[in-house]
Amino acid sequence: MLTRTEGIVLKTLPYGEADLIVSYLTPDYGLLKTFAKSPRKIKSRFGSSLEPLTYSRISFWGKEHASLPRLTQSDILHSFYLLRERMDYFFKIIEIIELTLNFIQEMDANKKIFLLFLDTLRLIEEDYIYIKKSFNKEDAFNISRIGLLVNNYKVKFLKFSGFAPKIDSCGRCGNTGNNFYISQGSVLCESCVKESSVLVSGGLSMIRLSLPVIKFYNALMTWDTRKIIRIKPSMNLLEELSNVLNLHIKYIISKPLKTRT
Repeated sequence: MLTRTEGIVLKTLPYGEADLIVSYLTPDYGLLKTFAKSPRKIKSRFGSSLEPLTYSRISFWGKEHASLPRLTQSDILHSFYLLRERMDYFFKIIEIIELTLNFIQEMDANKKIFLLFLDTLRLIEEDYIYIKKSFNKEDAFNISRIGLLVNNYKVKFLKFSGFAPKIDSCGRCGNTGNNFYISQGSVLCESCVKESSVLVSGGLSMIRLSLPVIKFYNALMTWDTRKIIRIKPSMNLLEELSNVLNLHIKYIISKPLKTRT
């Protein structure tokens, strides 16, 4: 059966001498792994369409629910080649790719996550183009803007995948609180901690959150991604939220992301 969809290349894995296993993020099938025949040959019909981050319209052939359908066509819609030119930009994108690969299941569609990933790539590319035109400096890297977009992706991704931490109020009674318990994935007020006998082992089991980071998190949870770039958070605020999110992610997948080690 021939099937068509759109996809963004997350990673490729060499197979044999000239073949590739290509992992796509798609709106219709979630994580989709396909077998591409001979794309590593000079005269391959796939050309550069299998480069990481390339957004293409693809066709693949295989029985329904086949574990590794064969990729038959890949037409580039947007290459995002600029994001592969700069290692500082590409390294930050690798972090959200790794997060996505650790949570998304094969053949489990989540269109919101696909659109979030695509919008994030577009905004990071726009940021790169703007800086390049405005300053004409190859070393101009907007750490604050990239950090904002990466944190925004993590917050919304966890929300859309059903793993969002609860840090705006106590996860048990709804009262205010600012002590985030990693093993609970939530803020707990002092009363609920006493009543539930939550065990705290080691300094990283509980994080005390500042009021600004709670407000910042709520904004990322509710604001449209395009509106998020109007925010100008401090580096300290970005780092505080990033620390909470990374510890939460580490607890869920039982390991740190490789890009965070």
